[in-house]
Amino acid sequence: MHKAPRGTFDILPQEHAYWKHAEEKAVSLCLLYGYQPLSTPIFEDAQLFSRTVGKGTDIIDKEMYVFQDKGGQELALRAEGTAPVCRAYLEHGLFNLAQPVKLYYIGPAFRYERPQAGRYRQHHQFGFEALGEADPVLDAEVIEMAWRFFISLGLSGVSIQLNSIGCKLCRPGYLEVLRRHYSGYTERLCSDCKARLTRKPLRLLDCKQAVCQEIAGTAPKTTDHLCHECRLHFESVRRYLETLGIPFHLNHGLVRGLDYYTRTVFEVEPQEKGGQSSLGGGGRYDDLIETLGGNSTPGVGFAAGLERIVLNLKRESLDIPPLPRPVAFVAYLGQEAKIDALKIASELRKAELAIIMATGDRSLKGQMRHANSLGSTYAVILGKEELSNRNAILRDMASGDQQTVPLTELTRVLKQGQK
Repeated sequence: MHKAPRGTFDILPQEHAYWKHAEEKAVSLCLLYGYQPLSTPIFEDAQLFSRTVGKGTDIIDKEMYVFQDKGGQELALRAEGTAPVCRAYLEHGLFNLAQPVKLYYIGPAFRYERPQAGRYRQHHQFGFEALGEADPVLDAEVIEMAWRFFISLGLSGVSIQLNSIGCKLCRPGYLEVLRRHYSGYTERLCSDCKARLTRKPLRLLDCKQAVCQEIAGTAPKTTDHLCHECRLHFESVRRYLETLGIPFHLNHGLVRGLDYYTRTVFEVEPQEKGGQSSLGGGGRYDDLIETLGGNSTPGVGFAAGLERIVLNLKRESLDIPPLPRPVAFVAYLGQEAKIDALKIASELRKAELAIIMATGDRSLKGQMRHANSLGSTYAVILGKEELSNRNAILRDMASGDQQTVPLTELTRVLKQGQK
């Protein structure tokens, strides 16, 4: 028997209520703040990610799905959402529009990771990006949006973790200080951090191994080594967040896992913490578009994994709006009534009513069990006698009450009962 590939899963009908709830909240929030939808291809030129995410990161070195097409071009399944958005911004000349350009997306991303709760090889990202503006008020807006998104879902105990990692002017000096700090702990570091010490020292602060976390706890803080401009920027972000009433916690070990981040970085953590608990995160990336060949263009954004959101919605046992149920189940008595039932069901659907029609040769009792299992509000029962009088029996599936309704009035009665 074939099964879904490891690290992937099927979203069954009964699960879709959670996904619909999260996606509807995401879209309504983005439109409220003036963000417009953007869809990018599921695969891109592999160099798009290697140039922006950065060689030496786990995504590039271990996790990307890379392949050659029949024309010999090296492509990669979408590993994250920001780089494709920036590519589209450049390719379609969106820099000629009024800035900032605000965009949001929802779609799958692919990383070859060790599957675990909330982390899959195919996952779905919701994200939004604001391109073309360096004002720290935009950082605060993005963080406020992330906060409001999770609060609107009903999640409790959500916290914002905040830090600044500086820019290309002040970060090199900090990295030297960081290397000196870690040089006395080389033998105690995990194998990954030993490699990071020379290749990606900033990622040392992000290691989840207990011994490495202990060392990171005594490391110099990024915020103590910011240049004047970065310090002013970060002070403004915090002031704006305080003005908005958005609670946040300074986390000096927060660096994010992608090379393109500059200055503001943040993550959203749920009530139940853990190594893979982060609900989402983002920050500023003022050098990314220039890396892709464009002019210097500031940007800031956020992304979250829908799988992890659904996991937390279930964990908190939240009351999620169910998917719409059928308004009526059309049942028939005998094959002679089947043709009329088919016509009536079709006419009701043309009137924008959700209708399920019985199939097969079930008894009326069996058809009613079927209607009940589907959660149908009403059953429309058609027999020889009813049809000869151009009537239908309408049964309320909750109360069991029945009434005889002329076929000419059936649409009106069902729509009235739907309210």
